[in-house]
Amino acid sequence: MLRDRSGATAIEFGMVAAPFLALVFAILQTAIVFFAGQALETAAADSARLIMTGQAQTQGYDQTKFKQAVCARIYALFNCNGSLYVDVKSYTAWSSVNTSLPVDASGNVQTTTFGYQPGGPTDIVVMRLMYQWPVYVSLLGLNLANSAGHQRLLMATVAFRNEPYM
Repeated sequence: MLRDRSGATAIEFGMVAAPFLALVFAILQTAIVFFAGQALETAAADSARLIMTGQAQTQGYDQTKFKQAVCARIYALFNCNGSLYVDVKSYTAWSSVNTSLPVDASGNVQTTTFGYQPGGPTDIVVMRLMYQWPVYVSLLGLNLANSAGHQRLLMATVAFRNEPYM
């Protein structure tokens, strides 16, 4: 009975299967997070053109209407209703621009300073899109989450000077 090796393959597979599957899920999750981040960057660049060219200002966009325009550029990956944050601010000088993560020490997103100020012709504008992406797999202490509730805050920032429209 000691020389019978008919179950050795099944036992070896059982020892290797759990770490292998955990690694595969971690790789898939990382790829999806990077893909979602790139989709958010693309939507930010496309949406920023509405402000930069003066279309949002001349058509009377408010924060809600601009968010709807952003959501029209984001397809099936994102839930625009509650998880997408839009922050548009105009500045007088490049040195006063703030592009830091709006996350407190506990990992909560601070939305109290968010607003919609698209500025006028030749104003400096910073548009930030933020989305809290759920993180399901953490492997060996390596976790993609950077905010509270096992979520990764994806942030796309576009800084530009408005064109002299009108």
